[in-house]
Amino acid sequence: MTKLFKFFVVFLRIGAFTFGGGLAMLPLIEREIVDNNGWMTREEFIDVIAVTQCMPGVIAVNTAIYLGYQLFGIWGTIFGALGAILPSFIIMVLAAEFFIAFRDNSIVQAVFMGVRPAIAVLIFSAAVRLGKAVDRTAHNILIALGSLISISLLGIHPIPVIVVAALIGIVKARGYEKNENAD
Repeated sequence: MTKLFKFFVVFLRIGAFTFGGGLAMLPLIEREIVDNNGWMTREEFIDVIAVTQCMPGVIAVNTAIYLGYQLFGIWGTIFGALGAILPSFIIMVLAAEFFIAFRDNSIVQAVFMGVRPAIAVLIFSAAVRLGKAVDRTAHNILIALGSLISISLLGIHPIPVIVVAALIGIVKARGYEKNENAD
């Protein structure tokens, strides 16, 4: 039970003190799950992120639920989800109560302007760390570049890009299976 409670506290703490949404939380989740607690390897964590990124919903909550189930079963899903959701829920209720009164305050505006670059760096950091764990094959580099161009330059929504990348992965895996069966 202590590991389960620790898992809850990990997501509660990350949810309470991370700004910028789920993508900004990924490096912190990775550090806690892989580095600090050794609950899984970096490669396993990358697979979790790949799966949870393809699911509808908030990636931090999806990750908490998926990791919770993988590590601790059904209780892990409950504790992970609550840990990830409670801080945001409480903060949003409080923010909704007070934001209208303070939204024109110059200090509040300055805080938001200062936080934006830090959030961008957190998201970039997550991309760099996750990218380091991906095999640098010509196939993967082409998918990454194609995805980057499609989303950033052509303005294609990420969902079709993810679906196409998954289909390419399926086709490639089936090609490997055929080659192994032929040997």
